[in-house]
Amino acid sequence: MKTFPDFDTFTRSVNRRAFLTQSAYGLGGLALASLMGQAPAATDTGTPRGALKTLHYAPKAKRVIHLCMAGGPSHLETFDWKPELRRLHDQPFPESFTKGQQLAQLQGATLKARGPFVDFQKHGKTGIEISSLFPHLAGLADELCVIRSMQTEQINHDTAHAFMNTGSIIKGRPSMGSWLLYGLGAETEDLPGFVVLVSQGKSGAQPVSARQWSSGVLPSKFQGIQFQSKGDPVHYLGSPDGFCQSTQRQVVEEVNRLNGLLAGRQIDPEIQTRISQYEMAFRMQSSVPELTDMSQEPASILEQYGIKQPGDGSFASNCLQARRMAERGVRMIQLYHRAWDHHGGIEDGMRDAAAATDQASAALLSDLKQRGMLDDTLVLWGGEFGRTPMGQGTGRDHHILAFSVAMAGGGVKPGTYGSTDELGYRAIDNIVNVHDLHATMLKLLGIDHKRLNVKFQGLDVRLTGVAGNPVDAIIA
Repeated sequence: MKTFPDFDTFTRSVNRRAFLTQSAYGLGGLALASLMGQAPAATDTGTPRGALKTLHYAPKAKRVIHLCMAGGPSHLETFDWKPELRRLHDQPFPESFTKGQQLAQLQGATLKARGPFVDFQKHGKTGIEISSLFPHLAGLADELCVIRSMQTEQINHDTAHAFMNTGSIIKGRPSMGSWLLYGLGAETEDLPGFVVLVSQGKSGAQPVSARQWSSGVLPSKFQGIQFQSKGDPVHYLGSPDGFCQSTQRQVVEEVNRLNGLLAGRQIDPEIQTRISQYEMAFRMQSSVPELTDMSQEPASILEQYGIKQPGDGSFASNCLQARRMAERGVRMIQLYHRAWDHHGGIEDGMRDAAAATDQASAALLSDLKQRGMLDDTLVLWGGEFGRTPMGQGTGRDHHILAFSVAMAGGGVKPGTYGSTDELGYRAIDNIVNVHDLHATMLKLLGIDHKRLNVKFQGLDVRLTGVAGNPVDAIIA
């Protein structure tokens, strides 16, 4: 196949006549072309395959698995024990906490305290207090780093997801998985470098839009690819009836030859995307069936994850798929479990959601550790915001001033970081915002968040915008 010059070579080759020719395609093409830089292939010294020529820090993690508890799990029934809130249960909530504050659906309502309905215990050498809803994760307390002082800026689901994923609510911003794939490249040529799986619980299931794994202003080859959790993981992957592999290979080569001719005349990252995706689709015809065939997994592993039937669309099955993807070099894996939006029925809803996710989340950590992969895999567990310490009928409303996330592996220190006030209303100590979380994640992967950016409409676009500081205190 014909090879194409990287952007640096292209810019050095531009003369007056070439410039006038290329300018017919618009100056915007030059800006887009800067996204096409090809870095050297990965080496044993850690040189990335992506746009970054070298890493800014010694990396502690190679990949990220994001266990996204979509809907906003209550921090007050997961990792943030508040005995004073339980004491005040069903009493008027102190106005001093809420006066002049933004509330979602509780605006103007009579506010009453809602105490946690579960007990907490300290676990492990670190003494992390964890809800009784999560006995399996509690058994791995000394692997967990729990940030109890998270805050976000968005109080509605879609924009809060967008902020957590892209650092912005502006459509067209790249997701964090796309940034990782762009900067570092993938460690596999047979599977997408950024894969998304979605499962659903019995209640509290808010929609999750595909823009959450969009590549935004980056070329579309960096976007996340959603695999179906049940049935064929990728639609239309098999060859049509009557087509053999050799015939299909000829078709792919001819299509890519024509695309190559077009790429030789104009600079457009989407042409390169089209070429690479034809090749990827062809290779995935072999790699995806092998990936999703769990018949060789021991019964003990299926039991450890709590899988009743491999490929049944459950969060447990998706967690095992995540481990298999990580083994095969997928850079970013996101597992969305839609089950945590408990405006009502929080007691049954959280019990169901925790039962569906606790064992599998813990099994994933244990499995990675047993295989020697947890040290260089960063696992992030959490939602897009928290829930109010005030009751909303039989549930809790959205809350942005305090929530918790848990991290494991990938160079993080076990223990807790930050705290909220005595009622869990506001983060008050070592506050961590979403930009800080992103900056920390990038640093663990060897990236200075201020130096991973692209030009778009004359501005530097990056995951953390103009904010964010790595939380060095949680980095081992």
